[in-house]
Amino acid sequence: MPRHAPLRQRLLALFLAALLALFSPLVLRFEGAPPLLGIPALYIYLFGAWAAVIAAAAWIVTRS
Repeated sequence: MPRHAPLRQRLLALFLAALLALFSPLVLRFEGAPPLLGIPALYIYLFGAWAAVIAAAAWIVTRS
């Protein structure tokens, strides 16, 4: 098994988790939520999830 196989598996798992987080019915839960500090909850969720995916990808790549 090549050395990069675990890295690819982790990145694929992260990709699938990001798809679930950003393109699932979970997003619809935040559509009607009240704003937090004047910012719609949907925007906070989407940008927070996006930032978490980027941070997780950076952590996975630098760890290997």
